[in-house]
Amino acid sequence: MARGQQGPPTDWVTRAADDALRHAREGEQVTCSSGASPSGPVHLGNLREFLTVHFVADELARRGVPVRHLHVWDDYDRFRKVPAGVDPSWADHIGRPLSAVPDPWECHPSWAEHFKEPLRDALHELGVDMEEVSQTERYRAGVYRDQILRAVSHRDDIEQVLARHRTKEVDADSAATVDDLARFPFKPYCRQCGRDTTTAASYDEESTDLAYDCSSCGFSGVTNLTTQHEGKLVWKVDWPMRWAFEHVDFEPAGMDHATPGSSFTVGHELVESVFEMPRPAWFGYGFVGFAGMQKMSSSAGGAPTASDALEVLEAPILRWLYVRRNPRQTFDIDFGPEVVRLYDEWDALGRKAASGKRDVAVLAHERASATAMAGQLPTSPVTVPFRVLSSVTDVTAGSADQISRIVSHVGHAHDSVAELEPRLTKAMRWTTDYVPPADRTTVRSAPDTARLASLSPQEQEWLSLLLSGLGSDELDLDPVTSLVYGVPKLARGLDLDAAPTDEVKSDQKEFFRLLYNLLVDADRGPRLPTLIVALGAERVRSLLGG
Repeated sequence: MARGQQGPPTDWVTRAADDALRHAREGEQVTCSSGASPSGPVHLGNLREFLTVHFVADELARRGVPVRHLHVWDDYDRFRKVPAGVDPSWADHIGRPLSAVPDPWECHPSWAEHFKEPLRDALHELGVDMEEVSQTERYRAGVYRDQILRAVSHRDDIEQVLARHRTKEVDADSAATVDDLARFPFKPYCRQCGRDTTTAASYDEESTDLAYDCSSCGFSGVTNLTTQHEGKLVWKVDWPMRWAFEHVDFEPAGMDHATPGSSFTVGHELVESVFEMPRPAWFGYGFVGFAGMQKMSSSAGGAPTASDALEVLEAPILRWLYVRRNPRQTFDIDFGPEVVRLYDEWDALGRKAASGKRDVAVLAHERASATAMAGQLPTSPVTVPFRVLSSVTDVTAGSADQISRIVSHVGHAHDSVAELEPRLTKAMRWTTDYVPPADRTTVRSAPDTARLASLSPQEQEWLSLLLSGLGSDELDLDPVTSLVYGVPKLARGLDLDAAPTDEVKSDQKEFFRLLYNLLVDADRGPRLPTLIVALGAERVRSLLGG
């Protein structure tokens, strides 16, 4: 590269992909892995697990590197508690695998599948392609048999690692040894009641028979680790076992997992010392919060999910929120007024990208807008500012045809409503569900006769100038904008295009407040020129006493 010449922009995705390549074995497919337990709605914080891995795998695919995004569903984990709103009788299932707990809503085969499906749909909309693995299927099919037997035979080594990382000091006499089953690394699900409330009673190394007792139902039984597949490795052993089995080259973790003594740091020791595979490349990622919620749908008032976010955010914008920041950085996704600013910022970045400029911000836009597998993600063929669509939605009561007509008149020509999608539907949903009633725009159904009767001479002149300038034909945004801002100028003997004086600026504030009072019974509202075009000359005249 010539002196002074800059190379292509690099970001955290570039660096993580480089790191994954360094960990990969030469000539083999690179495995980037994510994992999640489908114990409840997968909220926007959990979504970072999926998207972080996706962006790294996608970068490798863009380079032509053989890569897979492996996602492991921890659906063989235990059901821990009954959440609010669920029949309390579901407490009977606590301790059973998530895949064995019935769906209380009766729309899916199990509790686990109830929460997998909506996320799958959202990820498809987000352009995330991944190879899914069910731990239930893997364990029950005996896929991990050899790995389980290896872990059990190295249980003393495992306990020594775990003991070093425990936050509480372990008394030397209580530390598990080969003969102590208190911390046996494999936990059976009880053959009689299906729960994991079992403790190991004895283990025969030669036959691999594990005897156990169940504290829930009192059952005592024996499971053979070689031929019967009735349980799973404990979590801190399961995770590194999976890294070794799948040859995982990159897997990030939430910052809570990345702390000293966590399952992640313990796993890094175990994958090398017990399973004899190198630890994967990784980094910790920060918390994602949310704000500005008024009503959520699929999460029933709880933490918002990807499906909730996609009701108001275009898929590339939701992707952009995650890819533009360093993963360690925490942030909130705001569903309130911030959504309008977010769309404005995204549209401005799109114009910058279209101009041919290349920097890290534009690179984030590229990663958010398209993937190596899915190509360009769907966006509206005609880009109308979100603030315009939401304002027009408010004053038209959500009529798509009316919105389409008005949008054309405010300078965004299009041939059909379909050319405004998906942004139009998202603007309509945001206005309906996320704008508080007190902030909604409600157009008057009849003139405020009392206020009209009490107009001052100056106010009468302002309205007269406005109505005479509107005419009776369909309204266009530019001349209406010029007129609305120009009425106070005309009233002071100035031309429409004259620079506003301090007196004119003061008059404009009073005039605008008057119009809002008479049109929408408020002191402020949508941008006045847009509001007037949306209402049309005839309705404006009726409400202003013309």
